[in-house]
Order: sequence, then C-alpha cells, then structure tokens
Amino acid sequence: MSERSPAPGGLALVEALVNTLDIESGADALDTPDGRTRLGITEAGLPPARALRESLRATLLAHAGHPPHREVTPLGELLAHAPLYVAVDPADGSAALVPGDSAPLHSRIAAAVATALVEGTWTRLKACEADTCHWAYYDRSPAGRGRWCSMQVCGARAKMRRYRAKDK
Repeated sequence: MSERSPAPGGLALVEALVNTLDIESGADALDTPDGRTRLGITEAGLPPARALRESLRATLLAHAGHPPHREVTPLGELLAHAPLYVAVDPADGSAALVPGDSAPLHSRIAAAVATALVEGTWTRLKACEADTCHWAYYDRSPAGRGRWCSMQVCGARAKMRRYRAKDK
C-alpha cells in the first residue's frame, strides 16, 4: 500500500503485523501459510494474533489522532501477560528487553513497544486516516503530524474529496 520505508527496529514487527490485512481488498496475509510463517504464527495462534493486530491498529489510529476503526480489546490488556525479561550480556554488561517463551508474538510485540517507548519512537508509528486503508506507517515528518500512509494515494484521494466537496 505505502511507498514508505519500514519502521525502525522492533516497530517493523508491529508494522508488519498490522499490515497483514489490506482493508480495501480484504486480503489477509495471515490466511496463508507463508504469511503466518513470516510472523511465527501457528494456525492455533490465529485468533489471538488477529485480535492483537486490530488492537494495535486502533492504537496506531489514536497515535494519529483518529478514532478507533471498531471496538477492540485494549492493547494494554492484550500485552499485560506477555512475559518479558531483561537479558544482560556478562561480557560487556549491555542489556536488552527480550520476550519470554510463552505467547511469543505477544511478547515480541510487547518488547518492541517497550523499546520504542524508551527510544521515543512509539507514537511515530501510526495508522493511515483513510477508512479504506488504515495501513500502518512510521511518521518521519519533522513535526510528526503525518495523516496518510501515502501522500500520492490516500492523501491525494482525501484532498480530491475535499476539493470536490467545496465545488458543490
């Protein structure tokens, strides 16, 4: 959908999960074995992965100042039991937040969100304003006020709609 480069660090995983569903066409990459494999999701893990995806989408819409696309389980609730721990390298003392073994997707997402919070990048991951899109994108604009995944597609459509509405 978007020509933007992927989100930095662990946010690329969040972006990839949200973007497994193309709202406009209805195509869902999680319906395919390859799509599930890329994210480490089993067939049995599909319902929780889809719930997580839509909760993330609602959160990313909120980052962009838009209302949720539909009612979802709050993200904090879904990630509340995702096991994480701090791994410290004995050789150099460096530390990293790493996911635990159970609920791997939820834990990997929780680790990505926690790291992005520390780095100050979490609220830059947003969802496109367009109702037919809601694609996740990383807002690299200086002011952090991006509204669309693509200015050439979704932004142009929105501006054309506003222009046509003024002519009536």
